[in-house]
Amino acid sequence: MKLKRFAISTAISILFIYGILIVSAFYFFDSTTLNEALSSKKVFSAIWISISAASIATILAVSIAIPSAYALSRYSFWLKPAVDVMLELPMIISPAALGALILIFFQTPAGNYIRDNYIDVVYAFSGIVLAQFITVLGISTRMMKAVFDEIPVRYENVARTLGANQRQAFFRVSLPLAKKGILSSVILTWAKAVGEFGATITVAGSMAMKTETLPTAIFMKLSMADIKGTVVLILILFLISIFMLSLARFILHHKKND
Repeated sequence: MKLKRFAISTAISILFIYGILIVSAFYFFDSTTLNEALSSKKVFSAIWISISAASIATILAVSIAIPSAYALSRYSFWLKPAVDVMLELPMIISPAALGALILIFFQTPAGNYIRDNYIDVVYAFSGIVLAQFITVLGISTRMMKAVFDEIPVRYENVARTLGANQRQAFFRVSLPLAKKGILSSVILTWAKAVGEFGATITVAGSMAMKTETLPTAIFMKLSMADIKGTVVLILILFLISIFMLSLARFILHHKKND
């Protein structure tokens, strides 16, 4: 078999692997269950909690990820290799383990001080935000570092020779050139936060109308052997994620055409 045919076959096999899983869900699809879900306050609460928590977590993560990614892309500094490795932490340990680490931290004297005097994240909405923030921070920084790596440093050097200082070169040259890549990274970060499950349920639990997100609602439906209800929630989460990923692809497509 020629390499081209083999490579294309493996690529198409990916479509079939995921496609079969999605299509199989429609075997249990029930329009009545869908109508009940769309009129359920509990489901809308889970959607709202997922979207609002993911939005706050994304804003917090991006506010740290942009300057951090720029530093990792442009400068050599003490502990840079350690920071670079730590970005992979959410990917090399399971989300549940990441959630357990958060809970363990809040059992230490420092964690108890924060809970007693500032904010209690255990079994609370803030716990969802924190779990999603911890999960997406490293991934968001990694994606944005790749965006800054694509921008030649010489553009900033030219700006510096024309009188711009370091801050002006960043805000007037690098940031505008990176804005579409950053925007697509923000969308992917948000989509990842919306779908987060392991760390979220470990830290915040799954209390209906309070800390139940869409992924945790799916888990609870499945644990009650409610297959039709599970399929409907999966399809809702799938449609939200596909919309955001399509938006990211649209932005990237226009970036390439610029």
